[in-house]
Amino acid sequence: MRRAKIVRNTKETQISANLNLDGCGEYKLKTPFPFFSHMLSGFAKHGLFDLTLIAKGDTEIDDHHTVEDMGIVLGDALFQALGEKEKVTRFGYASIPLDEALAHVTVDLSGRPYLVYNVSLPRRKIKMFDLDLIHHFFRSLTDHSKINLHINLLYGKDPHHILEAIFKGFGRALHQATRLNPKLKGVASTKGML
Repeated sequence: MRRAKIVRNTKETQISANLNLDGCGEYKLKTPFPFFSHMLSGFAKHGLFDLTLIAKGDTEIDDHHTVEDMGIVLGDALFQALGEKEKVTRFGYASIPLDEALAHVTVDLSGRPYLVYNVSLPRRKIKMFDLDLIHHFFRSLTDHSKINLHINLLYGKDPHHILEAIFKGFGRALHQATRLNPKLKGVASTKGML
C-alpha cells in the first residue's frame, strides 16, 4: 500500500496528512491559507494523488511555522508512502504553462535531498499570504522526502499564474516519478538502493 498518514503536533502547529500515491486526485484541505490550499489542490489533482491535509498553527505570530511544517508533514508522508521504492520510475519532469507563465519542474527520488528554486516573483504577497513562504515549503518537503527537486520559472508576470503552474508541474512530475514500472527489478539505481 503506497499510502501514509502523518501527524505532527508541536507547540506551534498541529498538522495531519493522509497521502495515497495511487489515488485519483481527490483532496480535502483545511489550512489557514486559502491561496496555499488552492495551490495544494492543483498539486493533488494533477498528480492524481489523494490528499487530506489539515493544519492549524500560531498564525497570530507568523505564517512561517505553519507553512514550513506542512512541508515537513507532506515530505514525511511522501517518504513513507514510497517505502523501499522498488519498481518506482524515479525520475519525473513536467513543463506547465498557465497563460503567460511557464514553469519546468524536475524530480528525482534519489534519496539525496536537494532543492533548486529559480523563481522570481513580481510581488511578494497575494492578499495577506507571503509568497516567499512557498520556497520554505518546498525546502522542508524536499528535506523530509529526500528527493531532488528542481523548479525553474522560464517566464511569467502574474504571481498566481506562476505558482499555480509550479504546483501543477510538481504534481505531474512527481506522479511520473512515483509510477511503478513492472520491467524494473529492484530499484532504478546501479547502486541497488535509493
